[in-house]
Amino acid sequence: MRILVVGAGATGGYFGARLAQAGQDVTFLLREKRALAVQQDGLTVHSPHGDFHFQPNVLQASQLAGPYDLILLTVKSFGLEAAMKDIAPVVGENTMVMPVLNGMKHMETLSLRFGEHALIGGLCKINATLDADGHIHQMTPLHQIVYGELSGEKTERILKVDQAFQSAGVEATLSETIMTDLWEKWLLLSSLGAITCTMRGNIGQVACAPGGTEFAQAIVTEALTTMKAFGYAERAAAVAKVRGSVTDKNSPQTSSMYRDMMQGNPIEAEQIVGDLVERATRVGISIPHLQAAYTHLCVYQNSREIA
Repeated sequence: MRILVVGAGATGGYFGARLAQAGQDVTFLLREKRALAVQQDGLTVHSPHGDFHFQPNVLQASQLAGPYDLILLTVKSFGLEAAMKDIAPVVGENTMVMPVLNGMKHMETLSLRFGEHALIGGLCKINATLDADGHIHQMTPLHQIVYGELSGEKTERILKVDQAFQSAGVEATLSETIMTDLWEKWLLLSSLGAITCTMRGNIGQVACAPGGTEFAQAIVTEALTTMKAFGYAERAAAVAKVRGSVTDKNSPQTSSMYRDMMQGNPIEAEQIVGDLVERATRVGISIPHLQAAYTHLCVYQNSREIA
């Protein structure tokens, strides 16, 4: 199976590296600066599961020749349009496009561009980052990836994807409920992002502050109500887990959006919180806490653009 990994940041670099390490036919599609650096220095992964270094196959968009069997999209959501343009020439009749992005808006965008038949669901859980040298650092042993047909069927093609990831030495799961899984990951990400970015602290700090737990619970309730209006079939245990995670007074957890904000980087405000606000507004759901969080994120974005 020919696999194209779009991006070699902490997520794409890590899972793509594990696939390549397992002997899978993996090519990385990178922008010029990152491509030249990786071609020169290779990819280095520092991991609790063992460090390794290798020289990956690297191409830039103009060098692509397809089609590929599986395209793993691991770009930031604000890079999706450019990524779709880059991969379009190598999306064939039988190509599977597996996005590992935040939120849910990208699913509709990709479906409109390539057709729903090309799309499979994917999500991952990993604590990893890039250092100044472009090395990938996996900060905890967590390295889960989940995927599945949007219909939940165990098709021949998704079984091939499963076989590839099962060989890669990561916690790989073929899900028959991938759409529900995606909703629940968005519930956690949007809640974490709205809470930590608005309050400028980790979950424990917010929970210990007066009104912090109430604010966190309100954020989850507003996000949950909105998602249910757009098709999420609530699983009580999953929602309870999210509520517990965002109100834990001993938790040092933050969101990736909060970390990006603290470093002055671009943030996925539209995809993680803004899309929820737009959906709720569209159907008349009251979301005062989410709206305040989104306004806060927009102030940061606008200030960053002016600067």
